Amino acid sequence: MHQKPDPDALGASLALANVLTRMGHSVQVVSPTNWPDFLKWMPGAKKVIDYESAREKGNAALDEAEWLFCLDFNALYRTKHMADKLKALSCIKILIDHHEQPESESFDYGISLTSKSSTAEMVYDFIKESGNDALISADVAACLYAGVIGDTGSFRFPATSPDVHEMVADLKRKGLNHSIVHENLYDNFLEDRLRFIGHVLLNRMEIFYEYNSALIAIPKEDLLKFNIKTGDTEGIVNYPLSIQGIKLAGLVIDRDEERKWSFRSKGNVDVNSFARKYFNGGGHFNASGGRSADSLRTTVQLFKKAIKENASQLQ
Repeated sequence: MHQKPDPDALGASLALANVLTRMGHSVQVVSPTNWPDFLKWMPGAKKVIDYESAREKGNAALDEAEWLFCLDFNALYRTKHMADKLKALSCIKILIDHHEQPESESFDYGISLTSKSSTAEMVYDFIKESGNDALISADVAACLYAGVIGDTGSFRFPATSPDVHEMVADLKRKGLNHSIVHENLYDNFLEDRLRFIGHVLLNRMEIFYEYNSALIAIPKEDLLKFNIKTGDTEGIVNYPLSIQGIKLAGLVIDRDEERKWSFRSKGNVDVNSFARKYFNGGGHFNASGGRSADSLRTTVQLFKKAIKENASQLQ
């Protein structure tokens, strides 16, 4: 999965691992980095190798692999420090992903379907179409559901097709307790995070009504002040889109090695192209990410320049 996995990346991986294990395969899930505390409830999460903190163990597992399933990323660089290792592996690499412009030459088999809501939905289809529907247990259903609601914004994003709702109905019949999954994902944070969000919305958010855009820029000092951990900033980029008229929202966080961007949009505003052009990123039409080696101040200035250059699309 990609670095700093979200509910879709971890959920899809754990669901597929569970089914493959029940089919008799020897399976090991490896994450390039750690994952948020609010995902640690997922069945099988305790057995996942964090490559960043246990590289020797991760390399040993990768060296034994005959098949490598690459989930929820379309380019090897998105696995951070694992990228060179994955590139050197001679095993069969299988892509299951839904992001635009996949690095097809890096994979032997697989597909990137941008029409799909999530990688979790694609794993569900993969299990069903392979004739292993009976292996979808309540644990598998919980992981798949977490991935779907994470990437569809609890079913409000445009990629939520009729197939998604039919999938959830099937998972419910298989024993899914959707209320517990929602509680684990959205009602499972510390007080510091709520106070952090209040601080960010009050002091770090800028609105550019002339470009129907919003920006949240979070300096490292805020992360330290509120004891922010991996996953605590998840979803903050969506808040400005609740403001009437706002079509584009950008969130940039000052990390140690780089500045991390997240973009969200409404309607016909293409943030995949926006992220690729200005911030070394990409993703989906209405949701994408990026990164910058520039200072927080410099990358913020680039964002302001970029929305001016795209004024016709934003207005």
